Amino acid sequence: MSRKEELKQQILNLTREYYKEVHEVKPEFVPGKTHVNYGGRYYDAEEMVNLVDSSLDFWLTAGPWARKFETRFAKWLGVKHCSLVNSGSSANLVAFFALTAQELGDRQIKRGDEVITVAAGFPTTVAPIVQYGAVPVFVDMNIPEYNIDVSKLEAAYSPKCKAVMIAHSLGNPYNLQAVVDFCRKHNLWLVEDNCDALGSEYLIDGEWKKTGTIGDIGTSSFYPPHHMTMGEGGAVYTNNDELDKYVKSFRDWGRECWCVGGVDNTCGKRFTGQFGQLPVGYDHKYVYSHLGFNLKATDMQAAIGCAQLEKLDTIVERRRENFKILRKGLEGTKGLILPEPQKNSNPSWFGFLITVKEDAGFTRNDLTTYLESKKIQTRNLFAGNLIKHPAFEQYRENVDYRVPGSLEVSDFIMGHTFWIGVYPGMTEEKLQYMIDSIKEFCNR
Repeated sequence: MSRKEELKQQILNLTREYYKEVHEVKPEFVPGKTHVNYGGRYYDAEEMVNLVDSSLDFWLTAGPWARKFETRFAKWLGVKHCSLVNSGSSANLVAFFALTAQELGDRQIKRGDEVITVAAGFPTTVAPIVQYGAVPVFVDMNIPEYNIDVSKLEAAYSPKCKAVMIAHSLGNPYNLQAVVDFCRKHNLWLVEDNCDALGSEYLIDGEWKKTGTIGDIGTSSFYPPHHMTMGEGGAVYTNNDELDKYVKSFRDWGRECWCVGGVDNTCGKRFTGQFGQLPVGYDHKYVYSHLGFNLKATDMQAAIGCAQLEKLDTIVERRRENFKILRKGLEGTKGLILPEPQKNSNPSWFGFLITVKEDAGFTRNDLTTYLESKKIQTRNLFAGNLIKHPAFEQYRENVDYRVPGSLEVSDFIMGHTFWIGVYPGMTEEKLQYMIDSIKEFCNR
């Protein structure tokens, strides 16, 4: 072993010791005093070792660890292509902009074209549509699945529609068979925002597949509360070779060149090509086929992700188990509507949704205020109804979005729905404490 390798091994061994000393021992749970978080990091020494290992290489930007993660994550999902980015929001941005590539011809999304989505979701599912100049078409939701009401899809369609871009709410897949059939009928792109549903499965055309791999493009987020984390980070994945090319181009400044970092002249024609109106032989590394971004992640983030991938199957199972415990414990509680999995699905739950009935005798805020006083974190279902937020004030009197019909269920969710956590760091004590606290309030 060389001196360099010997020193690195010593550092990594010390890192494992540091983890055991500082991070491994968890504080005792004290009901009413210990915070019960809705989510959090789930990790051990291997994430810290990988992080330190990659930092010693000092690659900094995307490099060997990033390529390793992309290959392994694509294999886990069962797709051909994966592109690592710096956040789930960036993943949605890149996924959408890939569909605006002029090379797509008649299927290119252009400014003024329409994209079907929902209002009761996270803003960065919709933001790329608006930022590009396309028109979001907001369709209402259903309860207790908390996903798009597919019976309203045909009423939302117009000849201007080019795509459907919606998220699987808190891990519960939407009715993918109906949405896929609708997209096939009208030749629409389907972008699956899979940021809250990593590991969820759906029976489509008689075959079980992971969500995010069924549409044309899928996206993931690796923010700490999500199923796996890199601190920040996200991914875009697809089985479509052409779309993968555009995803990577928009992620990497919009460049034409496909060389990975630190490698030149993969095409063998770096100084002999002709592109646009550029002179013959213009350096291929500086040819831009799209107006893109720089949304790459760092190698250190990817190193953490590689360790997280080893735990991902366990993480998914723990989330499912925790959901079942909450569902069984809260069954029949007065005044509440409890969540139901979508038919033909096996969700990888991000959270446990609860809706307070109109005749409950108390409000959503009454219940969540009580739970927060008991140190139990609660969260609303993100935007509730995005077009009611200040961000949409400037669009009210223009035609920058369309609502075919009402959003009455979305409005109901906005005022009555919240969720609590099921992440793997939950103990049986914490789960039972949440159950007891909710029932105690509701049965008063």
